[in-house]
Amino acid sequence: MRTKIVAGNWKMNKSFEDADTLIFEIVDMLEEQGKPKEVDVIICPPFIFLELAGDITEDSPVFVGAQNVSQYEPGAYTGEISASMLRSMHIDFAIIGHSERRKYFKETDEELLAKAQSALKHDIAPIFCCGELLAEREAGKHFEIVQSQLENTIFKLDPEDFARVIIAYEPVWAIGTGVNATSEQAQEMHFFIRELIWNKFGAELAADKTIIYGGSCNAKNAKELFSMPDVDGGLIGGASLKAEEFVQIIKAAGE
Repeated sequence: MRTKIVAGNWKMNKSFEDADTLIFEIVDMLEEQGKPKEVDVIICPPFIFLELAGDITEDSPVFVGAQNVSQYEPGAYTGEISASMLRSMHIDFAIIGHSERRKYFKETDEELLAKAQSALKHDIAPIFCCGELLAEREAGKHFEIVQSQLENTIFKLDPEDFARVIIAYEPVWAIGTGVNATSEQAQEMHFFIRELIWNKFGAELAADKTIIYGGSCNAKNAKELFSMPDVDGGLIGGASLKAEEFVQIIKAAGE
């Protein structure tokens, strides 16, 4: 059975005090209400809150992940955070290739592959994002775009490393726009991605691969999205900044 994952991507939000409160609320709610056994929960706060998150979640069922990671080993790279530095803080996951990183910081496929390789080298599981723009979907190129994003990056990993990667499909046109992809659209792309994995790495690895959805998933649509056979959870943006809603989404993944 594939591992279901609900990961909260806080992006560039929260003060130190607000982060402290939110993490405690999430942990307390999961302890009181019970975390679904088959669902792994990850919170990905900004870098400066990672130590705080690690301290609060230490004895809880919540993992901590980073929102990014450098492709470089430690050295003269001002402002960067290496995978080895993250690992020294017991960080288990790192988001790589988020659409905002691609758009605003012009991250290339070559850089994203290097980041994934660096993370894996230091025993950090990449949450690797892929997805199309609205114009690309309207032009009927959404399958082509996602296939290219995968083939130029993590499909170049050997099977053992690829097995440790979590894939997050994020239709860029459904992030923060108020326009949501339907559950059928999400399932269609997740099935397509799984089929690509089957063709590249074989049936067993395709069947075991966790593919989560990252397109404005919230407490209202989570249950329907997660009911799709190839949707294994979600990469949650704005809804992860509200403890009660985030926990509702986690519970929906376990239903």
